[in-house]
Amino acid sequence: MIKRFFMTTAALVAATAPAFAHLDPAEHGSFAAGISHPLFGLDHVLVMLAVGLWAASLGGRAMLVVPASFVGAMGLGFAAAIAGVPLPFVEPVILASIIFIGIMVALALPFSVAGMAVSVGFFAVFHGHAHGGELGQAGAASFAIGFMLATAALHATGIALGLGFSRLQASAGKAYLTRSAGLATAAAGLALAFAG
Repeated sequence: MIKRFFMTTAALVAATAPAFAHLDPAEHGSFAAGISHPLFGLDHVLVMLAVGLWAASLGGRAMLVVPASFVGAMGLGFAAAIAGVPLPFVEPVILASIIFIGIMVALALPFSVAGMAVSVGFFAVFHGHAHGGELGQAGAASFAIGFMLATAALHATGIALGLGFSRLQASAGKAYLTRSAGLATAAAGLALAFAG
């Protein structure tokens, strides 16, 4: 099972095509460009899914609070970018977020809802700033609504995966699928970091 996760992760990293990363707002509209933005960047997809997995591993109100913290803080980072407020080390912190959250999922360390929310919120500011830095010709408001909705959908997908894994793992009494997914996420983050 773990070997399959690593093979899938390697295939995803290899399949990333930066030239086709995002839709052109002039051709597709700012909202569509915003929706596509997180979906066509492997770094964003990995983090959004991992946030959902991490929230699902804690369960309860974490499944609402943790994604909401990410989306809200991402909006703040986006606003800072379009206001011209600089933020250092945006790309390295984005890559670190993949590794960190992947490790947290893999290790299943005890974490409070507040601790999770603050952790993902910190990283989300950098993701939002990156979105703002790549705004281009898109209209800021509709672009932001698009990428925030896409982010929330990816979080929901991660939560659904986490809940599905929990059901499958119940008979084994161990969170092997969830932990393997976290490990694969961290490995993908390392691969992206060294690929850059």
